[in-house]
Amino acid sequence: MEKYKVGVIGGTGMVGQRFVTLLENHPWFQLTVIAASPRSAGKTYAQAVSGRWAMQTPIPAQAKDIVVMDAQEDVEKIAGLVDFVFCAVDMKKDEIRALEERYAKAECPVLSNNSAHRWTDDVPMIVPELNPDHARIIPAQRARLGTKRGFISVKSNCSIQSYTPMLTPLMKAGYEIDKVLACTYQAISGAGKTFERWPEMTDNLIPYIGGEEEKSEQEPLKVWGHIEDGKIVKASSPAVTAQCLRVPVSDGHTAAVFVKFKEGKKPTEEQIKEIWKNFKGRAQELELPSAPKQFIHYFEEPDRPQAKLDRDLEGGMAISAGRLRPDSQYDYKFVGLSHNTLRGAAGGNVLMAELLCAEGYIDRK
Repeated sequence: MEKYKVGVIGGTGMVGQRFVTLLENHPWFQLTVIAASPRSAGKTYAQAVSGRWAMQTPIPAQAKDIVVMDAQEDVEKIAGLVDFVFCAVDMKKDEIRALEERYAKAECPVLSNNSAHRWTDDVPMIVPELNPDHARIIPAQRARLGTKRGFISVKSNCSIQSYTPMLTPLMKAGYEIDKVLACTYQAISGAGKTFERWPEMTDNLIPYIGGEEEKSEQEPLKVWGHIEDGKIVKASSPAVTAQCLRVPVSDGHTAAVFVKFKEGKKPTEEQIKEIWKNFKGRAQELELPSAPKQFIHYFEEPDRPQAKLDRDLEGGMAISAGRLRPDSQYDYKFVGLSHNTLRGAAGGNVLMAELLCAEGYIDRK
């Protein structure tokens, strides 16, 4: 098939680098444009990331000689060269909102890794297995923006993908959840850092990540929300409370999760495991290139999942769970794990792009 031409806006940062590696040999997408700040513009990509390439694999050959464009000055030019862009810029939120709308209004779909538009009422925040139907808001957003092709779609915060994937199948199976407590233990790559760049994280734990707890408590409610009158209305329940800690792990966000069901209907442990095992989302139904065959992997071993052992399951796109057991205060507790820069960031965004292409929301020019 003819490949979609793709741009990466913010391609020199850690998430941008991950996009570049994921687009290497992608069966549907061809990396065509890389854009970044003025200090990188005009350089080849290899020159722009020299000394700060953070991936474990080498710079893809197809990206090395691409001349980096200016993400803000070259909007119209970039929009004319590609079918859509991934956006992972490091700017102030109001600047990101304005920039992403400029690309959308230039008739270029924007698949954003940023948080700036996550609470815009008509911008879908899609986890392809959990809420693919939220893509139906795109025509309403296009009407507001005055566009035919252009729109913005965002991915959720990386931390919520270590627990919402286990909760959603239970809710879809008819079990109403009353409240959730999630304590997340988040890798340093979530801050765009490596141990070389952040030596103070070695043998350390920081019990605070700015803004993370608010995102972890509120964003699941948008994922579980519904479309009404051209807006996504967030769910009113379950109530989610979270505590987020930065831990000395390179990649992989772990969550300790406590779940209380509403009165009257509670699944057994065996039913929960069976629901997780059999759950397939739209990404699996469509057999999208980046979709894991088995969305949720449950481990019976008492010491799993572990970040080092399990974060790379199915190319880092699967979700891991373990230690499901009754709790004395809640009904159940379990541990979840997701790869934060793959499933939680660039990989989840690539999967979202595949979904939107397969469902006809993104076309080739």
